[in-house]
Parts: sequence; C-alpha cells; structure tokens
Amino acid sequence: MTGTAAAFDAPLSFGADALGSNPRARQNWMLKCQGCHRADATTKPLNAPPLAGEVAKVLSVPGGREYLARVPGVATVNLPSDEVAELLNWTLIRFDPAHVPRDFRPYTGDEIETLRKHPLRVEAAAMRGRLHAAWREQLGR
Repeated sequence: MTGTAAAFDAPLSFGADALGSNPRARQNWMLKCQGCHRADATTKPLNAPPLAGEVAKVLSVPGGREYLARVPGVATVNLPSDEVAELLNWTLIRFDPAHVPRDFRPYTGDEIETLRKHPLRVEAAAMRGRLHAAWREQLGR
C-alpha cells in the first residue's frame, strides 16, 4: 500500500488540520470531481448527488462503505487506487465530517482496487436511496 491513506493506522481525527492537509487529494477533487459536484460539493440532485453534509451518512449502514467506492465516478476515475482512496477519505473529511462514524477506518488503495472491479452503473441511484432510507430508519426518522 502506498500513499497517505495507507499511512493511517487509527481512526481519523477531524480537526482543522485534516481539512486541507492533502494537497494531492484536493487537486484530484478539482480535476476529477468538482465539475459535476461543484467546488463546495453542493450539487443539484439532477446533475449528481450532493455530497456536502450527506456523503458520509451511508458509512454507518451495511453496504454503505462499499457503495461509496463503487459509484461510477469513484470506481471508474482514471487515477491509481491509492489516490482514489486518498480522494475518498479527503472528500469525507472535507465535506461531511459530522457524519463520519467515530470508528471509521480510512479507505486503502488495496480496498479501492478490489471494490472498483465491480462498479455500480444504473443501479447506483436506487442503492443510494436504500442506503439513505436505512440511515434515516437507524435514527428513527
């Protein structure tokens, strides 16, 4: 394993330093993600799912972790798997730290490599809906 994601051996801390501490992940966000999700991740749902205040919610329900690595934009982006792991970890911290589970373990390049072999396609939106419904049910909403 290489890259920043592989260096974590404990749950992430979400202090101010974590938000901007990975320039390569930030650059990859700008080049690979913000065209659809906008710079502040507040996408209009017709274009792409909004990530700000939303993306980490699915981590606390079964299948959510895998889902995030298999969505088309993550699974098929033309980056090495270790950089995809960095980018996904950075995105969670940057745009939705309040919903990242306390026991969250950062994605690794090896994990991304395995999950991106089975990308979601047309079923991604329906799966996202089920995961968010499970999250709301878990909260009793």
